[in-house]
This record gives sequence, C-alpha cells and structure tokens, in this order.
Amino acid sequence: MKIIRISLWKIPLTSHETYYMAEGKTCGTLDTVVILIDTDSGFSGWGEVCPIPHYLPAYAAGVAPALEELAPVLIGANPVGPEALMAQLEIYLQDHRYAKSAIDMALWDITAKVAKLPLHVLLGGKRQADLPLYHSITCIAADDMARMARDAQHSGITQFQLKLGADQDWQHDVERLTKVREAVGPGPLVYGDWNCGATQLDASRTARAVQHLDVMLEQPCATLAECAAVKSSTGLPMKIDVLAHDTASLLEAHSLGVMDAVALKLSKFGGISATRRARDLCMYLGARMCIEDTWGSDITTAALLHLGVTTAPNRLLNVCDLSGYVNPRLDAKGPVRYNGRISPPETVGLGIEPDREILGISNTTIS
Repeated sequence: MKIIRISLWKIPLTSHETYYMAEGKTCGTLDTVVILIDTDSGFSGWGEVCPIPHYLPAYAAGVAPALEELAPVLIGANPVGPEALMAQLEIYLQDHRYAKSAIDMALWDITAKVAKLPLHVLLGGKRQADLPLYHSITCIAADDMARMARDAQHSGITQFQLKLGADQDWQHDVERLTKVREAVGPGPLVYGDWNCGATQLDASRTARAVQHLDVMLEQPCATLAECAAVKSSTGLPMKIDVLAHDTASLLEAHSLGVMDAVALKLSKFGGISATRRARDLCMYLGARMCIEDTWGSDITTAALLHLGVTTAPNRLLNVCDLSGYVNPRLDAKGPVRYNGRISPPETVGLGIEPDREILGISNTTIS
C-alpha cells in the first residue's frame, strides 16, 4: 500500500462564544485545516489541525507549505504503522509539530481502517465507557461567568475552566473564581486559566486571595519557574498547559512540583503517536491529564477521544468536545456530549466522515 495523494482544505470555524483571554488574546473565528491522505489501495485517512493565532508558534497557513515540503517522504510511503513514517518525517523536517499532527492523525485513521477496527482498539483498548468533559468559560464579568457555569452544570458538567486576566485586573480574577466557585457549589472542579498571561506578582496576589477556596490554578505565568513560585506562595494545586509540549518540559514541570494536572494537546506534541508517549510518561509521573487539542472540529475531537478512552480512569482528568464549541460541524454524526460526558466513535478508524459539501473544493492537492 502506498500514499498517492494528499488533499487539504481550510475551513473557518466560529466559536459559540468569543473567548477572551489574558494579554489580549481572543478566539472567535479560526481557520481549521483538514487533510485527506489517499492510498493506491482505496483506503483514505482524515486529519485536522486548528492553531489559535498568537497562542503558540503555529498557524493554519503554515500547514500547506509543510505538507509540500514533506511530500517527497510521504508520497509513495506505506501509511500503515504511523510511528515509523512519523520518525522519517522528523528527520526530513524538524519540528512543525502542528502540521505533522494532522498527518499522524490521518495515518492512524488509515491503519485502523485497514485493521477494520475502531482506532481506540489499536491504541490499547477502552478503559472506560465514556469520558468526563470540562467546560471552558470566556473571561468576562464575574456574574456572567457564574451564570454560564450554572448553565453548563445543569447539562451535567462537573469541571469548569475559567479564562482569567483579560482585563489585567487581579481583583476581578479573584471575583471570577469566587463567584463561580459559589455558583456550582462544593464538589465540582473549578480552575482558573491565565494562558501564560499573568505576572508572577498578579498571579500570586490572586492565588493568595482565593487560597481558602477549593480551586486549581492553570498556567498563570510564562515560565515554569514563575508558576512554581506562585504555587509555593499558596499551596493551591496547579495545572500546566502551554509549557507542556515534550518529554523535557513534562519532566521539568514534575520536578518543580507544578504538574498536579497537565494538558496534553495533540498538535503541540505532534499527533496521536507523540501524545500517547507523553500520556504514558504522565501516567508514570502521577499527573492527572486533560487530553485535548488547541481547537478544531469533529476529526480532532474523535482523535483525542480515542486516545482518552485508552487512558487509566484515575489519571484522566477530562477531555474536550471541541466540535461542540464551534460551527460548522464537519460531520453531523460525530460524537456529542451527554450528561457531561462523551464517547469516541465505534465505527472503523477515527469514525468520522466529513461532509464534502461543507469542505468544498480542496485548497491544495499534492500527488
């Protein structure tokens, strides 16, 4: 079996809410990149990557040039057994993980289709029937955030991520954490996420003001050392997100004691293959994990759910139904949340077949 063609589409996804984050970052309408890898045996695989501008060193317009650069290795290669081919790509073009993530996803889709199995079977098998979700809340007025949290709670959600720092007022962030904590009552997980946008001083002042509350902090500062200083000033648990992207960063975060929880995002590590290795390391280190991605629709959501369901339940903190936050849905039959939880598809491969009318004409074809 050989790869004969790679097609690429760029589709705008509009979030159900504009997300306001620290340092003026916003997430409203973003381009997701969908790829299709075709083989000479009739098997095809889907991949997707959706970088958030100004968030990480990745951008949607960079995917097509990366694919063209990698074409000499991909075209004619055997797609079955993704990790072997992904290792060749790393030698040929270093890094550009976000672009490689979509490739890896499509290769796993093909491999599982050839095996006539759902992808999660090849990744180790289901360890739980469904997965817990968190709900992300944009950084706006505290009362509105509390209302959003209550609405999500009524749908079965028990984990709430609050975006913080959009107005650069630490006292407003204290109010946000306090009011949401009160709104959802004792028990549910509440954590505040600065997306690296807080100074050590402001994050420490916020954390000290809420240290009597049952809350977790997520990635307040731009360095792990600053995050460690914030945690040491209060003792509140901490989740690392932006700075978690490879083995070295995970080991450093663990050694500094700031990895009570960690976000493993497919496109930051370079796809399912690399994220699975990171997942296994985090299981050994004892961290709770959120398995997700930067953004995306049904293809990315299916991929992270297949990996998530193969993770030990006592180590999986949550997953994210990215496709539930955006329009359009690429596959109307894709997974949906129910009572705060979600399950991966049970059909072969990723179990996703995008609507060709939504995709339209391919923006790029490499053969």
